[in-house]
Amino acid sequence: MKILIVRVSSLGDVVHNMPMVSDLHRHFPEAEIDWVVEEAYVELVRLHPDVRRVIPFALRRWRKSLPAASTRAEIAACFKQLRSVAYDLIFDTQGLFKTGALMRIARLAPGGRRVGLANATEGSGYESLSRIFHHQSVPVGVRTHGVTRSRQVAAFALDYALDENAHDDLDFRLNVPRPEPVPDCLPAGAYALFFHATARAAKQWRTDGWVQLAAMLDQRGIQVLLPWGSAAEQAAARQLAAQMKNALVLPKISVMEAIALIRRAAVIVGVDTGFTHIAAALRRPTIELYCDSPRWKTEGFWSSNIINLGDTGAPPAIAEVAAALDELVGTLGATLQQTLSEASE
Repeated sequence: MKILIVRVSSLGDVVHNMPMVSDLHRHFPEAEIDWVVEEAYVELVRLHPDVRRVIPFALRRWRKSLPAASTRAEIAACFKQLRSVAYDLIFDTQGLFKTGALMRIARLAPGGRRVGLANATEGSGYESLSRIFHHQSVPVGVRTHGVTRSRQVAAFALDYALDENAHDDLDFRLNVPRPEPVPDCLPAGAYALFFHATARAAKQWRTDGWVQLAAMLDQRGIQVLLPWGSAAEQAAARQLAAQMKNALVLPKISVMEAIALIRRAAVIVGVDTGFTHIAAALRRPTIELYCDSPRWKTEGFWSSNIINLGDTGAPPAIAEVAAALDELVGTLGATLQQTLSEASE
């Protein structure tokens, strides 16, 4: 059986789609699974060993230079890849017109099916017009977690049971790349990662909270690393670092370098953003902070290493986050060296 998954963005949603691939491979181990995704996330998707081929999609970049011959050539190459295999099943787990159109461009085997979402979840960017591309539209609950939603679509289409209360079979399968790109900025000692930045200002957490957490970590001899992804985020990181004794503003890093840092971190604290969700997917000690987005949609529920705080319009208090940090860091003392050793293998 040949399967194509259409889930092009965003970073956190791509990560949350990975257990669906693990499910498909577990129930159909001989299936060949391909995935079309935004070019920025190609290397991330390649970490999943059950994905045979990753097809880059670069609409964000292409739309800036559509008249250029090079752009048209890239689009043609993408469509050629989508047409090079006859798929028995094509899944669109994003539910947009553009992802439905990609589903329709891909070649379908005789008797094959195009399967997608029948409805939106609360607050999602779902576009109902995407259903015109489906042979089968799968209904989901309006408050279905991002991980569970894609798993339900696959299970419904292929008629296998999905126990949503059992977490043992929920596997993101983010394998370590070989060789692993380790950033030059990797500290020699223990460190925490603060994913403080996010595109929407309302999702950010309070500055004095980050400063207090850094002071707590400083007392334990743990450095704080501050990543960023834009000039504005870099400026914000520098402003935070100026108020912390133990902070380092990182240089610009790639997705793969960020994963390498996440794997070696003593603890990760982050707002509702893709890298925080990667940390949770890797089951690292992670505190997820929800300030202006619904926690039910993306919270990490599959490991006791993950603590979720706050909710839409109810940012977590500093005391709550400090207590969570104490809980996670307190359990690390005896195992920290083992954690660092395993990450370096």
